[in-house]
Order: sequence, then structure tokens, then C-alpha cells
Amino acid sequence: MRNFYPEERIALFIDGSNLYATARALGFDIDYKKLYNLFANQCRLIRAFYYTALVEDQEYSPIRPLVDWLDYNGFAMVTKPTKEFTDSTGRRKIKGNMDIELAIDMMEISDRIDHVVLFSGDGDFRRLLEAVQRKGVRCTVISSIRSQPPMIADELRRQADNFIDLMELQKFVGRAQSSDHPRHTPQPDDEEEEYDDEDYDDEDEEDDDYDYEPEEV
Repeated sequence: MRNFYPEERIALFIDGSNLYATARALGFDIDYKKLYNLFANQCRLIRAFYYTALVEDQEYSPIRPLVDWLDYNGFAMVTKPTKEFTDSTGRRKIKGNMDIELAIDMMEISDRIDHVVLFSGDGDFRRLLEAVQRKGVRCTVISSIRSQPPMIADELRRQADNFIDLMELQKFVGRAQSSDHPRHTPQPDDEEEEYDDEDYDDEDEEDDDYDYEPEEV
């Protein structure tokens, strides 16, 4: 990968729902063991954060096998319960935005790293990158402009020091069919049309891949 150096200290910040939506739009699944090793072998990987909200009252959560696997394999998991509410039309919705948690962690660690890698295309993170850059930290954003529509907000791409299209990493981090750990599964805040929507509508549940059967870890 370009613009990564062996001596620099880096931290990964993975917006789980956003990365899932991007990989799905590009037609492949993420192998997190490969992703972790890709950066650990090239730089001094200080921390790999993964952010997702969890629906606590579900009898079975399709994301739980992935969360458990990541927790045991080098990732710093940041989770919180989703919040249920009813909108003005009376429709039940579940909300699980992790932007604040990600922003706080990035600011706290920015004095001890040289480079942050953000896996998200959410334009709300533009000011966060700007603040981190003022501390002398380089910022790489990984998302995609090859999907229709593009998954990254233009203002975030402009703010980043370096942009990598996720499609370019498919050969390095794509999941093989025989992979021995859970694939990237649906997030509680996934939305079919808009990558940065933080709400999940239970009436659309059948459109998401909730028939996932976990593989053995």
C-alpha cells in the first residue's frame, strides 16, 4: 500500500455498519484476519478499533459471532446497546450510531500515533480528521467511489491526506469461501439506500441478510 511506512505508529478505526455497507455494495466480504495482518505487517499497529451497536433483546444476533471473534483476535471492540423509538408515523425504529465513541477514541489516542486509518465514508467525520491533522497526525480514509452511488462523502475524501478505494484492497482483505471465522454480518444501523443513515426500520428487516449462519471459530 502506498503512503504507509514501517516505522510509523498507526491505529485503525472501523465504522462497522459503514464498512459492511461498502463491502456489500462492492460484492465481497471482509476477512478481518487478513485486514489486521495487512497493516500489522507494514507498520507499527498500535490499536485496531471496531465500532458497532448491538440489539440486546434479540434471541439471536447475527453479528455476535463476528464481535466475539474480533474480540479474541486483536481488535478493540467498542459496542453499545441500540435504542428503540417510534417515529412520527408510528413505525418502530432502532437507532445505533457510534460516531461519538469513535471521535473520542481517535482524539484520545492522537498524541501517541502518527497515522490514523478510518474505514468509513461518513461526511460527519470531516471535522474530526481536520482536528487530528492539526496535531500532526496523517489521515487515510478507506471507502469507495466505485460503487453506485459512491459510498464516501466528497468533503471527507477531500479532507483526508490519503484515500484508498476498498475495491483496491479486495485481493488483500477479501474473504475466501473456506475462511475459518465469521464474515462481516449485518449491523443494527444498516440502511439499504443511504450509507450514512443511522436508523434501522424493522419493516425492512427481510431485505437484510439476517439468515446468516455462523461458521465455527
